[in-house]
Amino acid sequence: MGRLKALRTFVDKELFTIQDLEKRQSACAHLYGVSLAATLLAEKRKVNAELASMSAMLHDLYAYTKGTYEEHAPKGAVLARGILEQLQLSSPEETDAICQAISRHDDKDAVHTPLDEVLKDADVLHHCLHDLSKPIKEKEAARYAALRRELGLD
Repeated sequence: MGRLKALRTFVDKELFTIQDLEKRQSACAHLYGVSLAATLLAEKRKVNAELASMSAMLHDLYAYTKGTYEEHAPKGAVLARGILEQLQLSSPEETDAICQAISRHDDKDAVHTPLDEVLKDADVLHHCLHDLSKPIKEKEAARYAALRRELGLD
């Protein structure tokens, strides 16, 4: 079994502990949606697509399983590190890169490493495209506009 599939199997088991069906469906849709968007953006930008997809599968797992978004990015990075070390799916350097991306993914105004940026942008794409009836969040508007240009959608 590949690393990404092994990680998704683990994440699926965690998500199925969420009792509220609507919250569980939302969590699945978001984590898988961001993971697919991260893979696409990573391929386009020549960033490690597997690490991008893995970081996306874990980026909001803390928020969904704990039921809070308070400090979810740094706390999510700690959770992700434990999962990656438990499953032995990545080297220490890869684990550091994934966890750094997760810890920074909510800081949409700053520019960080290419992997960090892929995760932030994939998260924004999912937020903006998942429900077209919702307005674009102010903190994501500039990043979403840049993504649309990058992807030739304007």
